[in-house]
Parts: sequence; structure tokens; C-alpha cells
Amino acid sequence: MNPVVVIVGRPNAGKSTLFNRLTGSRDAIVDDAPGITRDRHYKEITWNQKIFTLVDTGGFMADSEDPFTNHIRRQIEQAVREADAVIMLLDGKNGFSPFDRELLTFLQEGSCPVFYLVNKIDDEEKEAGIYEFYQLGIDNLYPVSAANGYGLSDFMDELTEHLPAAVEEPAGEMIRVAVVGRPNAGKSTLINRILGQERLIVSELPGTTRDSLDTICEKDGQTFLFIDTAGLRKKSRVREKIEKFSAIKTLKSLERCDIALIIGDALEGISQQDITIAGYAYESGCGCIFLINKWDVAKKQGQRPDMFIEDFRYKAKFLAYAPVLPISARTGWNLNKLFAQITAVYEQYCRTISTAAINNILQKAVARNQPPMYRGRRLKFNYATQVSQKPPAFVCFVNFAEGIHFSYKRYLTNSIRQETGLDRVPINLYFKQKNQRPEYFRKHKKSGPKKSQKR
Repeated sequence: MNPVVVIVGRPNAGKSTLFNRLTGSRDAIVDDAPGITRDRHYKEITWNQKIFTLVDTGGFMADSEDPFTNHIRRQIEQAVREADAVIMLLDGKNGFSPFDRELLTFLQEGSCPVFYLVNKIDDEEKEAGIYEFYQLGIDNLYPVSAANGYGLSDFMDELTEHLPAAVEEPAGEMIRVAVVGRPNAGKSTLINRILGQERLIVSELPGTTRDSLDTICEKDGQTFLFIDTAGLRKKSRVREKIEKFSAIKTLKSLERCDIALIIGDALEGISQQDITIAGYAYESGCGCIFLINKWDVAKKQGQRPDMFIEDFRYKAKFLAYAPVLPISARTGWNLNKLFAQITAVYEQYCRTISTAAINNILQKAVARNQPPMYRGRRLKFNYATQVSQKPPAFVCFVNFAEGIHFSYKRYLTNSIRQETGLDRVPINLYFKQKNQRPEYFRKHKKSGPKKSQKR
């Protein structure tokens, strides 16, 4: 386990900018408006050959009309309790604030070391801006600029000297799981229930989660990375710039995950937006599991799971292979089956089929149902081979690749499913002229169908 360093400070002090600067990423959304970050954001980084986990947090505020104030403060308090070191970020441009003294008092009650950084000090000429912060009774202040990196190198050298060594954990493959759905479908509630703690802020207000947040947990010796994402609204309803950024990060989360948990609302039924989100997951090429949430309430209203499953199968024919599981993220009902489903889908997602086996399947399928004629000539299949995993992808070499009708491709894909047991994951099937090399297709790993292709 790596040491944990937490960044805290009042709203708009530059915490997310500092997080992105030190991690060399754009994982945290940055905007001039205060209060953008609400949940904790984790990222592993290395400095001076020392590995540690950096945590971004929401802005520390006093009681206000913002409905998320108390939630954010609890998130900060929990992050500080887990930390090996804390970075308190002060705003050198806007100066001292009473919030700084309140936060300082809270931090001094803890036992881990605290480093005090005065941000927005872009060069030596502006270092005089740190003097007013000495009224907090702090002896050592670090003038830095998260925007351009001024002063950060010297600070990081000193920070890493005070961090404990990382504890090595047994290496193992990590299953990446993105949780996606409409706003207020229960995505954060689900992850909190799985973790057994309030890792993510949960509210009845839609749009609570704005960023894509990674959380690692272990179950029965297997490591899982859960990615909580912002709810996806219809494009016509997206007005704020921050919502557009959140939507983009959600779609990128689908590109880097192995399995998408698509959460629907049992109380509202399967909406067109649910199908649109399922389509995004399908096009990304990841494995999919559809979860019907809030079933504890729907069951009391006399709803039957088979009705929802049938409705989903009818509206999302392109995801006919995806398992469907009714759950209650609030009570934990039926979640004992979720990890088994994820593991089963992931096993198929990574499976390799031998060239001899896939050719045997292809020969039997062609013998049962001959391909149609193309320009007066019979289509001939030379051989087939698997070219990638995640998801399984196969290429068939034929004499006329352009002559394969989509219905015959579907027939061959279903034949592969039946014979190999790959019944819960997407299968990519390509057709190429027999003189093209199979290595060409290895770059298509995790490439799903084009958006213009009929589902």
C-alpha cells in the first residue's frame, strides 16, 4: 500500500490544478467557478523514486446554502484521517480568509504532518504575497504556482523525505468497472454500498457527481477498480459547460474500462436515455451488465423483474448478450450476485480461442449454411484466427470480403457464441482478403462498431 497525501483548502484555491500538475494529467476537472470538485479524487504518482497516492478534495467551506457543504466536509475529514501527509493550499492571489484559520485548527488536531503551500505565486517578485499568512502562526510556508509549476520541485523533494515507504502488495490483474447511467440512478450509492463506507457523495439532487472517480476494492482475492461517473443527460438538456466536461469524462471512462455497469431506475422504467447510454457502452467494446436499481421499492409496488428484462431485451437488441440483474443499491439486496456476474463476464472478455478450434467452428457453420453467391461466384473461407482479446476479436480470410452480407456475419457470430460459450460479451468479427496479414488487426483491440452501423 502506498502512502497517501491529501490536498485540502478553501474553494477555488487551486487544488485540482495542483493535483493535475503533480500527476501530469487532466483527471480533475478545473474551472474558475468554485465548488467544482465534490468527491475525493485519487491518483498514484512517483517522485524521487518514491510512489505515493495523491488525493484531491472539495473546497472546505463553513455552513452555507450549498446543499453539498456538509457532505464535502465529511469527505475532507475522512480523507485526512486516512492520510500520511496533508497539503494545505492557501490562495496567494485572494489573500487570507477566516476559512483558512478554521481549516488549520482542524488539521492541527490530527497527528500527520501538514505542509502549507501558498498558491498562485508565479515568480520571485510575487513571493511577498505569502507574508500575510504568517498570522496563522505557521513557521514554514512554500510559495508555489500550481499553474506554471513554480516552487513545486523543491517542495516535492521535501515532501517525499517525510513519507513512509510503500508496502508491497501481491501483484494481480485488476478488473476495471465503470458505473454509468442517468443522473440520480444510484451510481454513487452502489459504489458506497460495495465499499461499506461513504466514499462518494450521495444526494437526491441530480448531477451530484461531476467527475469520473476511481476507487479500488478487493473481493475474494480479486482487485476491482470501480469508476463512478457523472450522470448522462440528453444532449438537448445539457446547458452548463461543466456538464459537457463531465459527459466527456464519462465517455472516456467507458473507453478505459473492461466492464460497464449500466444502471437503470426500476421506478421510472427503461427510458430512451438508458438505451442511448447502453449504446455508448456497446460502441466502446467493453463488456456490459445492466442493473435495474431501486428494486426494493419497485417490488413493493408489485413490479416483476421479468417485465423489465423483457423490455430491455426488446429496446436494446444490440446488447442481447448482456446479463440483467435487479438490485437495490440502497439496501444491498441482490448485490451478492454482482461480483459473480462481473467475474464471469470478465473471464469471457479475456478468453482466447485456439486457431484450430475457431476454424473447426467456421467449417461447421459454413457446411450448415452455405454463404451466398457474390457476383456470380461462391464465397470461400480460407481460415480464421483470433487477433485480440478484451473483447474477443476474430478475422476470417475470404476470397471476397466485401461480399459478406451483415446477416451472414450475424449468423457466424452466433455460431461462435454457441460453440465457444462466449455468450456474455461482445464479439468482433472481421472479414479480409486472404492475402492480408492478421497482425494488421491487432490494433483494433477494443474497437466496437461504428456509430453509423445499425444496432
